[in-house]
Amino acid sequence: MFPGPPADPATPTAGSMPSAAPPAAEAARTPGGATGAASARRAWTAPLLLGCAGVLALCIALFGPGLMARGTGELRIPGAGLTTVLRTVLFAALALHLGELLAPQLIRPVRGRPRTAVRSWAVFASLAGAAAAAGQIVRLAAVSDLGITETYGTREGGLLLLIANGLVVAALCAASRRPALALAPLAVVIGAEALRAHPEAYSPEFGAALTVVHLTAASLWTGGLLYVLRTLWLWRGSPAAARALLGRYARLAIWLYAALAATGTASALRRLPLDVVPTSAYGRTLLLKLALMAVVSVLAVAARRRMLRDTDPSAACRLARREQVVLGLVVVVSAVLTVVPDPHWISLRP
Repeated sequence: MFPGPPADPATPTAGSMPSAAPPAAEAARTPGGATGAASARRAWTAPLLLGCAGVLALCIALFGPGLMARGTGELRIPGAGLTTVLRTVLFAALALHLGELLAPQLIRPVRGRPRTAVRSWAVFASLAGAAAAAGQIVRLAAVSDLGITETYGTREGGLLLLIANGLVVAALCAASRRPALALAPLAVVIGAEALRAHPEAYSPEFGAALTVVHLTAASLWTGGLLYVLRTLWLWRGSPAAARALLGRYARLAIWLYAALAATGTASALRRLPLDVVPTSAYGRTLLLKLALMAVVSVLAVAARRRMLRDTDPSAACRLARREQVVLGLVVVVSAVLTVVPDPHWISLRP
């Protein structure tokens, strides 16, 4: 008989068969496993951070007016926390709807872009804004001890009714085949909100005009960025198109920032006497808003630099997402500004 073939030294025998390593431990020792673990951490970290930001925003809205007015001697505003929440919803609705009208104009000229599009939130946003305006009418009626019909006859109640109806019409336009028609009712809503925010006797028309520009620019910046970021998530497989879209938005954001800075400065100088900046709720809230806007500015500049330097827009997108979160907090603080008392009476006290 012929002997069999020699045993292959690379082939393990039954007695020398190594025990199988646990899959989890093996994955942890490989680079791919480390990458997967990092991806898993990012998958739950982002929702956690967004949830924390949402809780912080709600706390600012509910307790911010009272905290800012503590120790100032100013009159207490009934239901200030609830009013701030409702106005935050209203401002967010304007931003979402106007952003959806603006961003497609930035997307359309991008060459080589994917044909995927984000789902519209305009109808839901406008209906939520209309509900927030209606809630303010109910709160005003309760505080003033008036009926709903009688509240419509007041200046603020009539303007809030106009805002609610305008947002309902904007929602109907968004659900139609010509969503751009929503621009008209949204313009009416912004004008009515600007008039409502300036009941003071000193040059209310000038203040309302500043608010129209300021609120429009802020809504386009915040809502436009959100729509762009949602689109970039769909385009993450096309970095060239994503980088082009982010660049187009960044160029527009420069002009929006300039409009915000100019109108915000003029409004602050007009409404806030310098001697009560640290001792009034309005002054303290404005300082907080300026601090948040400084953070937004740093993040926006950093995102633009990374976009110009890197061919991969992922780092710039991460910075832009952080900018979006801080902008959300700015919206809440802006709502607080519309609720706290006018600081002029403190400056005029003997």
